Amino acid sequence: MRDTLRETIVAVCLKKIDQKGTNVGLSFYAFFANRNDNLALLMEAATWWIQTHKLDHFEKAVKILAMVQEGK
Repeated sequence: MRDTLRETIVAVCLKKIDQKGTNVGLSFYAFFANRNDNLALLMEAATWWIQTHKLDHFEKAVKILAMVQEGK
């Protein structure tokens, strides 16, 4: 995963957790302001989320944050 995507995921997860608490869920679409503005990055996030880790559509932000920070 490229560093820019990793940084975006961390920032979004931290923001959502701060706003809504540790029980907040999100999908990989949460990392994109316009879901079609960077298709290559969107596909990279989707591949990491769906193919690599076989995550559900919505996952807890704290789980995603921990995974990214651990380098998974």
